[in-house]
Amino acid sequence: MRNPPLSLYVHIPWCVQKCPYCDFNSHGVKSSIPESAYVAHLLDDLAQDAKRIGQREVETVFIGGGTPSLFSPDGIAQIIEGMKRRINLAKDAEITMEANPGTLESGRFAAFKQAGINRLSVGVQSFQTTHLKALGRIHDATQAIDGIKQAHDAGVPTFNLDLMHGLPEQSLDNALNDLNTAIDLNPYHLSWYQLTIEPNTPFYSKPPELPDDDILWDIQQQGHARLQQAGYTQYEISAYAKEGHQCAHNLNYWRFGDYLGIGCGAHGKITDSDAGTITRTVKVKHPRGYMTLDRPYLDTSVEVARDDLPFEFFMNRFRLVEPCPIEDYEALTGMDLSNEVLQALENASTQGLLDTDKHQWKVTAKGRRYLNSLLSCFV
Repeated sequence: MRNPPLSLYVHIPWCVQKCPYCDFNSHGVKSSIPESAYVAHLLDDLAQDAKRIGQREVETVFIGGGTPSLFSPDGIAQIIEGMKRRINLAKDAEITMEANPGTLESGRFAAFKQAGINRLSVGVQSFQTTHLKALGRIHDATQAIDGIKQAHDAGVPTFNLDLMHGLPEQSLDNALNDLNTAIDLNPYHLSWYQLTIEPNTPFYSKPPELPDDDILWDIQQQGHARLQQAGYTQYEISAYAKEGHQCAHNLNYWRFGDYLGIGCGAHGKITDSDAGTITRTVKVKHPRGYMTLDRPYLDTSVEVARDDLPFEFFMNRFRLVEPCPIEDYEALTGMDLSNEVLQALENASTQGLLDTDKHQWKVTAKGRRYLNSLLSCFV
């Protein structure tokens, strides 16, 4: 068993208003954001987590939410400088921050770069006002376009554009028009994913009318072709990038890498190769509880059972287009290939979901389309 690459996730839970499709741990701003206090707690949380990793180098950082761009550039700079004093942060670390394209946030993009952000992920979701309103987004189509132009103008080395498809009452032409607008804005990376209805959201209690499966398939097929024609390569189920602009942080997730998670409700995964264990952690979820001084930030810490490791590994690894070296399974789980896993791999291959040889496994185009069927082989 070996320790995989290590990342850091930082959760900032506040947003202007919560979107009806969102099941993330986020909270609409009711008054002012306690930025200074929260930054202090984040760094204290990180100092405690640093004891888990010793001198292991942190290769990537992702500041997510919520809407982290509601924080001031000074606040973000304090977080990044505080990281450098508490962990062994790689000199060339990819440091991503999620941002919304509203006027306030996009006007700060250059200042966020100055604070140490070298990758932005801009949550556009759609360029059409009707869909933006249905999704509960607070920006309009003009602000969405201006936000991407601001990301270019800020000189951030790379940035992502988040775009949804399969929206309420969306047609094929409508979805492709959105995608064409995104491509014309020339982002380095495009996360293009289908809207799903998640439990404990307003959309779950009052589901909107979504396109049928035939339209969804046409959107995916024709959209994929357009992205390829425009020079974007698919490397994950819903991620496309120009050459050299894949998201290193997300790649580490999908390759079954390790990550610390600090902030409200943040999840972490830490391997201890000496002990042969993988531990998953979750921090206190609500901001009020998280910032209560007489309680720990850590809510739960659970060692992953060996019986669960095969599914956890494949659930992550098979989201990627790249082949998976067989040696990675043994090195990152600390387990040999059991008869049960070998049988599951054979079943997946027989169904045309997986290509296998003696060195690697590769998900087929059919496997990417029916990913749940592929993963069900390992349950």
